[in-house]
Amino acid sequence: MFGLYEESGRSFRKNLLAQHPVILGLFTGAGGRFILYKPGAAPVEAPSVPIVYQLMKSVGHATMVTAVMAGPHIDKPDDQSWRSSFGAFRARLQTAADSVDKAEIREDWRGDLRDIIATDIAFVDDCLKKGVISYAAVQEFSQKQAPKLKHIIAWAAQTQVAHWMDVLGGWKKELGPDWDKAYAASNTIYVARQNNILFSVLAQFFGPEAVNSRLMLIDTISFTTTTEDMLDSLTRIIGDRAVGGLFFGNAAVMDFELMGGDARDAIVAEATKRGMTPFLPPKVPFGSKQWPALVTPGSGPASLADLH
Repeated sequence: MFGLYEESGRSFRKNLLAQHPVILGLFTGAGGRFILYKPGAAPVEAPSVPIVYQLMKSVGHATMVTAVMAGPHIDKPDDQSWRSSFGAFRARLQTAADSVDKAEIREDWRGDLRDIIATDIAFVDDCLKKGVISYAAVQEFSQKQAPKLKHIIAWAAQTQVAHWMDVLGGWKKELGPDWDKAYAASNTIYVARQNNILFSVLAQFFGPEAVNSRLMLIDTISFTTTTEDMLDSLTRIIGDRAVGGLFFGNAAVMDFELMGGDARDAIVAEATKRGMTPFLPPKVPFGSKQWPALVTPGSGPASLADLH
Protein backbone atom coordinates (compact mmCIF):
# COMPACT_ATOMS: atom_id res chain seq x y z
CA MET A 1 0.00 0.00 0.00
CA PHE A 2 2.63 2.51 1.05
CA GLY A 3 4.80 1.74 -1.98
CA LEU A 4 1.90 2.45 -4.31
CA TYR A 5 1.03 5.66 -2.45
CA GLU A 6 4.65 6.79 -2.73
CA GLU A 7 4.83 6.09 -6.45
CA SER A 8 1.60 7.95 -7.24
CA GLY A 9 2.60 10.73 -4.85
CA ARG A 10 5.70 11.53 -6.90
CA SER A 11 3.58 11.98 -9.99
CA PHE A 12 0.98 14.06 -8.17
CA ARG A 13 3.65 16.28 -6.62
CA LYS A 14 5.14 16.98 -10.05
CA ASN A 15 1.72 17.97 -11.37
CA LEU A 16 0.93 20.09 -8.31
CA LEU A 17 4.14 22.13 -8.56
CA ALA A 18 3.62 22.54 -12.32
CA GLN A 19 0.21 24.15 -11.81
CA HIS A 20 0.17 25.83 -8.38
CA PRO A 21 2.51 28.14 -6.46
CA VAL A 22 3.54 26.56 -3.15
CA ILE A 23 5.00 28.32 -0.11
CA LEU A 24 6.72 26.47 2.71
CA GLY A 25 7.29 28.15 6.07
CA LEU A 26 9.83 26.09 8.02
CA PHE A 27 10.79 26.57 11.65
CA THR A 28 14.48 27.31 12.35
CA GLY A 29 16.41 28.78 15.25
CA ALA A 30 17.17 31.74 13.01
CA GLY A 31 13.53 32.82 12.78
CA GLY A 32 12.32 30.47 10.07
CA ARG A 33 12.70 29.84 6.35
CA PHE A 34 10.21 30.75 3.64
CA ILE A 35 10.53 29.13 0.22
CA LEU A 36 8.42 29.93 -2.83
CA TYR A 37 7.90 27.32 -5.54
CA LYS A 38 6.53 28.89 -8.73
CA PRO A 39 5.46 26.73 -11.67
CA GLY A 40 8.23 26.55 -14.24
CA ALA A 41 10.80 28.29 -12.02
CA ALA A 42 13.48 27.28 -9.53
CA PRO A 43 12.54 27.54 -5.83
CA VAL A 44 13.24 30.95 -4.28
CA GLU A 45 14.29 31.17 -0.64
CA ALA A 46 13.54 34.46 1.11
CA PRO A 47 16.25 36.41 2.97
CA SER A 48 16.71 35.43 6.61
CA VAL A 49 15.29 37.35 9.56
CA PRO A 50 17.75 40.11 10.63
CA ILE A 51 20.50 38.79 12.90
CA VAL A 52 19.31 40.91 15.82
CA TYR A 53 16.49 38.36 16.22
CA GLN A 54 19.03 35.66 16.98
CA LEU A 55 20.93 37.92 19.36
CA MET A 56 17.86 38.60 21.45
CA LYS A 57 16.78 34.96 21.48
CA SER A 58 20.28 33.89 22.49
CA VAL A 59 20.43 36.34 25.38
CA GLY A 60 16.99 35.28 26.56
CA HIS A 61 17.73 31.57 26.42
CA ALA A 62 21.16 32.05 28.01
CA THR A 63 19.44 33.66 30.98
CA MET A 64 16.81 30.95 31.35
CA VAL A 65 19.32 28.12 30.89
CA THR A 66 21.32 29.58 33.78
CA ALA A 67 18.46 28.62 36.09
CA VAL A 68 18.18 25.23 34.35
CA MET A 69 21.89 24.59 34.96
CA ALA A 70 21.48 25.56 38.61
CA GLY A 71 18.39 23.40 39.18
CA PRO A 72 19.96 20.01 40.06
CA HIS A 73 22.42 21.62 42.50
CA ILE A 74 20.18 23.96 44.52
CA ASP A 75 20.78 23.99 48.28
CA LYS A 76 23.42 21.24 48.14
CA PRO A 77 26.50 22.80 49.78
CA ASP A 78 28.52 19.55 49.51
CA ASP A 79 27.91 19.37 45.76
CA GLN A 80 30.58 21.30 43.85
CA SER A 81 30.18 19.53 40.51
CA TRP A 82 28.53 22.60 38.98
CA ARG A 83 31.53 24.89 39.36
CA SER A 84 33.33 23.92 36.13
CA SER A 85 30.23 24.29 33.92
CA PHE A 86 29.35 27.60 35.60
CA GLY A 87 32.91 28.84 35.12
CA ALA A 88 32.94 27.93 31.43
CA PHE A 89 29.53 29.50 30.90
CA ARG A 90 30.68 32.63 32.72
CA ALA A 91 33.47 33.06 30.15
CA ARG A 92 30.96 32.83 27.30
CA LEU A 93 28.70 35.36 28.98
CA GLN A 94 31.63 37.75 29.30
CA THR A 95 32.38 37.40 25.59
CA ALA A 96 28.75 38.28 24.89
CA ALA A 97 28.92 41.27 27.22
CA ASP A 98 32.04 42.54 25.46
CA SER A 99 30.28 42.24 22.09
CA VAL A 100 27.00 44.04 22.81
CA ASP A 101 28.26 47.45 21.74
CA LYS A 102 29.55 46.02 18.45
CA ALA A 103 26.25 44.40 17.47
CA GLU A 104 23.92 45.91 14.87
CA ILE A 105 20.98 46.67 17.09
CA ARG A 106 18.66 49.56 17.87
CA GLU A 107 20.11 51.78 20.57
CA ASP A 108 16.92 51.71 22.63
CA TRP A 109 17.18 47.89 22.73
CA ARG A 110 20.89 47.67 23.50
CA GLY A 111 20.62 48.71 27.14
CA ASP A 112 18.34 45.84 28.16
CA LEU A 113 20.59 43.29 26.45
CA ARG A 114 23.60 44.69 28.29
CA ASP A 115 21.76 44.67 31.65
CA ILE A 116 20.48 41.11 31.22
CA ILE A 117 23.95 39.71 30.48
CA ALA A 118 25.48 41.70 33.35
CA THR A 119 22.91 40.26 35.75
CA ASP A 120 23.63 36.74 34.44
CA ILE A 121 27.32 37.26 35.15
CA ALA A 122 26.66 38.69 38.60
CA PHE A 123 24.52 35.68 39.54
CA VAL A 124 27.17 33.20 38.37
CA ASP A 125 29.93 35.13 40.18
CA ASP A 126 27.90 35.21 43.39
CA CYS A 127 27.29 31.46 43.29
CA LEU A 128 30.98 30.74 42.60
CA LYS A 129 32.03 33.05 45.44
CA LYS A 130 29.65 31.49 47.99
CA GLY A 131 30.26 27.93 46.82
CA VAL A 132 26.56 27.11 46.94
CA ILE A 133 23.50 27.74 44.79
CA SER A 134 20.54 28.65 46.98
CA TYR A 135 16.92 28.53 45.94
CA ALA A 136 16.46 32.06 47.25
CA ALA A 137 19.25 33.29 44.96
CA VAL A 138 17.77 31.54 41.90
CA GLN A 139 14.33 32.95 42.67
CA GLU A 140 15.69 36.48 43.12
CA PHE A 141 17.66 36.14 39.88
CA SER A 142 14.67 34.97 37.83
CA GLN A 143 12.35 37.64 39.22
CA LYS A 144 14.90 40.35 38.53
CA GLN A 145 15.41 39.22 34.93
CA ALA A 146 11.76 38.60 34.01
CA PRO A 147 10.75 42.20 33.11
CA LYS A 148 13.67 42.71 30.75
CA LEU A 149 13.22 39.23 29.27
CA LYS A 150 9.67 40.21 28.34
CA HIS A 151 11.10 43.24 26.53
CA ILE A 152 13.54 41.31 24.36
CA ILE A 153 11.00 38.54 23.65
CA ALA A 154 8.60 41.20 22.34
CA TRP A 155 11.33 42.85 20.26
CA ALA A 156 12.40 39.51 18.76
CA ALA A 157 8.78 38.78 17.81
CA GLN A 158 8.36 42.23 16.25
CA THR A 159 11.55 41.75 14.22
CA GLN A 160 10.51 38.31 12.98
CA VAL A 161 6.91 39.21 12.13
CA ALA A 162 7.78 42.46 10.33
CA HIS A 163 10.36 40.66 8.20
CA TRP A 164 8.06 37.84 7.10
CA MET A 165 5.11 40.16 6.50
CA ASP A 166 7.31 42.10 4.08
CA VAL A 167 8.41 38.91 2.33
CA LEU A 168 4.91 37.48 1.93
CA GLY A 169 3.48 40.83 0.91
CA GLY A 170 6.06 40.99 -1.88
CA TRP A 171 5.35 37.44 -3.02
CA LYS A 172 1.60 38.01 -3.06
CA LYS A 173 2.09 41.07 -5.26
CA GLU A 174 4.47 39.13 -7.52
CA LEU A 175 2.05 36.21 -7.99
CA GLY A 176 -0.96 38.43 -8.64
CA PRO A 177 -4.08 36.37 -9.52
CA ASP A 178 -2.11 33.13 -9.08
CA TRP A 179 -2.06 33.80 -5.32
CA ASP A 180 -5.64 32.54 -5.15
CA LYS A 181 -4.58 29.09 -6.27
CA ALA A 182 -1.42 28.93 -4.14
CA TYR A 183 -0.91 26.37 -1.36
CA ALA A 184 1.13 26.93 1.78
CA ALA A 185 2.21 24.87 4.77
CA SER A 186 4.16 25.38 7.95
CA ASN A 187 5.49 22.79 10.38
CA THR A 188 5.01 22.58 14.11
CA ILE A 189 5.65 20.42 17.15
CA TYR A 190 3.36 20.43 20.16
CA VAL A 191 5.05 23.23 22.07
CA ALA A 192 4.93 25.56 19.05
CA ARG A 193 1.41 24.71 17.84
CA GLN A 194 -0.37 27.36 19.88
CA ASN A 195 0.40 30.85 18.55
CA ASN A 196 2.54 29.35 15.78
CA ILE A 197 4.21 32.44 14.34
CA LEU A 198 4.93 31.34 10.77
CA PHE A 199 1.47 29.88 10.27
CA SER A 200 -0.15 32.96 11.81
CA VAL A 201 1.73 35.26 9.44
CA LEU A 202 0.74 33.11 6.45
CA ALA A 203 -2.89 33.25 7.58
CA GLN A 204 -2.92 37.06 7.34
CA PHE A 205 -2.32 36.79 3.59
CA PHE A 206 -4.32 33.63 2.83
CA GLY A 207 -7.41 34.54 4.85
CA PRO A 208 -9.89 32.44 6.85
CA GLU A 209 -11.29 30.51 3.91
CA ALA A 210 -7.89 29.03 3.09
CA VAL A 211 -7.27 27.57 6.56
CA ASN A 212 -7.05 23.76 6.38
CA SER A 213 -7.81 24.00 2.66
CA ARG A 214 -4.93 25.76 0.93
CA LEU A 215 -3.09 26.71 4.13
CA MET A 216 -2.03 23.85 6.39
CA LEU A 217 -0.20 23.38 9.67
CA ILE A 218 1.67 20.07 9.55
CA ASP A 219 2.63 18.32 12.78
CA THR A 220 6.16 16.98 13.12
CA ILE A 221 8.09 15.36 15.97
CA SER A 222 10.93 17.87 15.99
CA PHE A 223 11.34 21.61 15.67
CA THR A 224 12.86 21.33 12.21
CA THR A 225 12.05 19.25 9.14
CA THR A 226 13.19 19.07 5.54
CA THR A 227 11.60 20.68 2.52
CA GLU A 228 11.25 17.24 0.96
CA ASP A 229 9.28 15.89 3.91
CA MET A 230 7.06 18.97 3.92
CA LEU A 231 6.35 18.70 0.19
CA ASP A 232 5.60 14.99 0.60
CA SER A 233 3.12 15.73 3.41
CA LEU A 234 1.46 18.55 1.48
CA THR A 235 1.22 16.41 -1.66
CA ARG A 236 -0.30 13.52 0.28
CA ILE A 237 -2.95 15.74 1.89
CA ILE A 238 -4.01 17.35 -1.39
CA GLY A 239 -3.81 14.12 -3.37
CA ASP A 240 -5.99 12.24 -0.89
CA ARG A 241 -8.78 14.75 -1.44
CA ALA A 242 -9.40 13.34 -4.91
CA VAL A 243 -9.65 9.87 -3.36
CA GLY A 244 -12.16 11.08 -0.78
CA GLY A 245 -14.24 12.72 -3.49
CA LEU A 246 -14.25 9.59 -5.65
CA PHE A 247 -15.13 7.06 -2.96
CA PHE A 248 -17.21 9.07 -0.49
CA GLY A 249 -18.37 12.16 -2.37
CA ASN A 250 -16.50 14.51 -0.04
CA ALA A 251 -13.04 15.87 -0.86
CA ALA A 252 -12.26 16.79 2.76
CA VAL A 253 -13.05 13.45 4.37
CA MET A 254 -9.47 12.17 3.96
CA ASP A 255 -8.12 15.17 5.89
CA PHE A 256 -9.49 13.37 8.96
CA GLU A 257 -8.95 9.95 10.52
CA LEU A 258 -11.18 7.90 8.22
CA MET A 259 -12.25 5.50 10.96
CA GLY A 260 -12.62 8.30 13.49
CA GLY A 261 -16.40 8.64 13.27
CA ASP A 262 -17.03 4.93 13.66
CA ALA A 263 -14.43 4.72 16.42
CA ARG A 264 -16.18 7.60 18.18
CA ASP A 265 -19.45 5.65 18.15
CA ALA A 266 -17.60 2.57 19.38
CA ILE A 267 -16.01 4.53 22.25
CA VAL A 268 -19.42 5.83 23.32
CA ALA A 269 -20.87 2.31 23.22
CA GLU A 270 -17.96 0.71 25.07
CA ALA A 271 -17.79 3.48 27.69
CA THR A 272 -21.52 3.20 28.34
CA LYS A 273 -21.21 -0.58 28.63
CA ARG A 274 -18.57 -0.07 31.33
CA GLY A 275 -20.57 2.50 33.24
CA MET A 276 -18.26 5.32 32.13
CA THR A 277 -19.28 8.75 30.90
CA PRO A 278 -17.90 9.24 27.36
CA PHE A 279 -15.41 12.12 27.15
CA LEU A 280 -15.02 13.36 23.56
CA PRO A 281 -14.71 16.71 21.79
CA PRO A 282 -17.62 18.10 19.75
CA LYS A 283 -18.03 16.77 16.23
CA VAL A 284 -16.39 19.00 13.62
CA PRO A 285 -17.58 18.91 9.99
CA PHE A 286 -15.23 17.74 7.26
CA GLY A 287 -13.59 20.76 5.66
CA SER A 288 -13.71 22.86 8.83
CA LYS A 289 -11.92 26.21 8.51
CA GLN A 290 -11.26 26.34 12.24
CA TRP A 291 -7.84 27.54 13.29
CA PRO A 292 -5.69 24.41 13.77
CA ALA A 293 -4.91 25.15 17.41
CA LEU A 294 -6.74 25.82 20.68
CA VAL A 295 -9.53 28.31 20.04
CA THR A 296 -11.91 27.99 23.00
CA PRO A 297 -11.62 31.07 25.24
CA GLY A 298 -11.41 30.77 29.01
CA SER A 299 -10.07 32.34 32.17
CA GLY A 300 -6.39 32.63 33.02
CA PRO A 301 -3.31 34.21 31.45
CA ALA A 302 -2.82 33.63 27.71
CA SER A 303 0.30 35.67 26.96
CA LEU A 304 3.43 36.92 28.71
CA ALA A 305 1.72 40.29 29.05
CA ASP A 306 -1.00 38.60 31.13
CA LEU A 307 1.51 37.27 33.65
CA HIS A 308 2.50 39.29 36.69
